Amino acid sequence: MSISGLHVTMFAWLAAALVGVLWRRSPRLVLAVPTPLAARWGGVLLATLYALLAGWGVPAQRTVAMIAAVALLRSLGLRWPLPLVLLGAAVAVSLLDPWALLQPGFWLSFVAVGLLVASEPAGTGAPPAPGWRARAAAALRNGLRSQAVATVGLAPLSLLFFQQLSLVGFAANLVAIPLVTLVVTPLALLGVLLPPLWALAAGLLQALAVFLQALAATPLPVWTSAAAPAWAAAAGLLGGLLLVLPLPWRLRLLGLPLLLPLLAPPLERPAHGQFEAVAADIGQGTAVLVRTAGHLLVYDTGPAYTPEADAAQRVLLPLLRARGERHVDLLMLSHRDTDHVGGAASLLAALPVRALSTSLADGHVLRARGLTHTRCEAGQSWTWDGVRFDVLHPTAAEHDSLVRPNALSCVLRVQGARHSLLLAGDIEAAQEAALLARGAPLRSDVLLVPHHGSRTSSTAAFIDAVAPHTAVVQAAYRSRFGHPAPDVEARYAARGIVFVRSDRCGAWTLQAGGQGVCERQAARRYWHHPAVWWPGACKPQPSTAQEPRKCPSTSR
Repeated sequence: MSISGLHVTMFAWLAAALVGVLWRRSPRLVLAVPTPLAARWGGVLLATLYALLAGWGVPAQRTVAMIAAVALLRSLGLRWPLPLVLLGAAVAVSLLDPWALLQPGFWLSFVAVGLLVASEPAGTGAPPAPGWRARAAAALRNGLRSQAVATVGLAPLSLLFFQQLSLVGFAANLVAIPLVTLVVTPLALLGVLLPPLWALAAGLLQALAVFLQALAATPLPVWTSAAAPAWAAAAGLLGGLLLVLPLPWRLRLLGLPLLLPLLAPPLERPAHGQFEAVAADIGQGTAVLVRTAGHLLVYDTGPAYTPEADAAQRVLLPLLRARGERHVDLLMLSHRDTDHVGGAASLLAALPVRALSTSLADGHVLRARGLTHTRCEAGQSWTWDGVRFDVLHPTAAEHDSLVRPNALSCVLRVQGARHSLLLAGDIEAAQEAALLARGAPLRSDVLLVPHHGSRTSSTAAFIDAVAPHTAVVQAAYRSRFGHPAPDVEARYAARGIVFVRSDRCGAWTLQAGGQGVCERQAARRYWHHPAVWWPGACKPQPSTAQEPRKCPSTSR
């Protein structure tokens, strides 16, 4: 529940009415400033104070800017049509906060109001029939129409921004919006004068929570879809617009097939015998997705950032939803360190996981969820869609010995028709030597560098045995552990191995064809664009995944 623009606007309207009533009681004030003008700007001022009290969030800021823009137009005597007023408010918000254009809330807010204006059928402005029953019926019809327009019209934007669409949102909002807006919010405000009203408001909110929980417990409360390509997004937006415009129904129904590519966009999957891998940008930790034609393996789940947030919530789950993944065939947790299993609980709670493979002890909390569990051991092997998976470490004897968690890291090798991948966890020099002594098949095209590039790992003999053309390090920006260590990075560079760092590359994708792609190069953000330099100043070369920008200091 949030303080929405509707609540701030309602408060501004009530505050303006109150200021108008009080202003008219003073002849001196009325002569100094006309009552409508004083009421209008008094409402803006009090709405600003209300938004500050509510936390001054971005939605509240936008709403205050819109109210002030409309008040200014009225004060200047400009009678703009409603679409132009909406456009003027959007310009005012953009000038106040240019970054609002990059936020989904900006587009959801203005598109919702725009759709309500555009979908208004002819003759709606006629006065309703006399009598309270007719007025109540008209209000109910208008409320249902507005909610239907907002639900259908904003569905494409919800899928575009969040890859999710609430299927119970229409029913939830039919109850929540009038209850919170017309009952709970006024009671909460009046509670300043009569505190017992707060208890009544709290009771209504508890009843609303029970109703919303019941809706959330229905079999399919939310529809999820993969991130749609540009053509599917454009078709879906057009389809949603057609469905809500006041057009003949034969034209409106054309919007339904246009929505289908957005509801279920085509998914790109590797061919038989091929795989792709994504080393997610999760900071200091490990999280890798390995995708074959029909199966998905998740290797580790990254760190826990705070007691309330972790890499699965912030990165992995949005990434999996955007890729259209509805379940995980195997979750492999290399060892118990929190930078590797910190997001496991969130992932297990949010997405069906069919099997679990770990080196965790029997009593570990992550093994108490009733999932099919296999202890990862050297010698295990299976094939998915023509792609071979081999567990190389640890051995059964190492499982039974009292060693550090890093020493028990599950080491997994993936071999496809075109390339291979070695996921080394946090093994250290002793385990690397053991793998070499056992003659494990280490040679791979891509290596996930052991222990994030720590000095405890990546011995020269191990690197030579793997002989990768690309080494990937998942480590935080300015890692407090100093990962990757400069001498370790130099060891790979001396052998001509491409050294990819997640703190510079972002997410790194090994495509099915064997090409490696850095997300920060494939999809540059505005802060990655080169700056405009003055004549004679140092012009550093664009940064890459391997080399940051460098520029010697100057006197300017």
